Amino acid sequence: MFEERNPITKRLKEAVKPTPLRRRVTLALSAMKIQIRRLENTLHQLERRDRDLYQKCVGALQNKNSPLAAMYANECAEVRKIVKLTLASQLALERVALRLETIREFGDIAYNMSAATQVVTAIKNNLQNIVPEVSMKLEEINDNLESMIFEVGEATESSLNLTPTAEADKILKEANILAEQKLREEFPELPEYKVEEGTREPR
Repeated sequence: MFEERNPITKRLKEAVKPTPLRRRVTLALSAMKIQIRRLENTLHQLERRDRDLYQKCVGALQNKNSPLAAMYANECAEVRKIVKLTLASQLALERVALRLETIREFGDIAYNMSAATQVVTAIKNNLQNIVPEVSMKLEEINDNLESMIFEVGEATESSLNLTPTAEADKILKEANILAEQKLREEFPELPEYKVEEGTREPR
């Protein structure tokens, strides 16, 4: 009904139609979902570790052993930092997976694929010291995505070089906010010290 006004976008849409390229998007999506599940498993392990440390902290407080309680509380806080980072990474990757599904279904590799690669790059770097095996797999996935972008010529359109950066930042920021909310909702607050007594008791 409507004539395609942007010939470059039309060319990019047509470029994704061949089966090999569409199959590569499908393979990248499948690999992405595997990494999302791995992060979910990592989160379950971290949550169990947090519960264990929290219970030990409370037990130490009940036994009036504030130095031991402080040690457990500090370790618990460190675990929660990792939980937040891992959860935010998982949420952001889920957004990337949705983007890949859109590209696969509608044949529009110009649909800000660059934003997806920038998000994956950021997550890969964040997870490097936490779950290195996931980080390595994400690097492989990102290499494939960037290769597809180059092949359809997206890298040659300068107007696409700025918008994806803003969108990638938005995706990462929203994932971080959601991770913070979930952390507050699902994890009990750590006990606080009573300075005047030199002890620490659970609320």
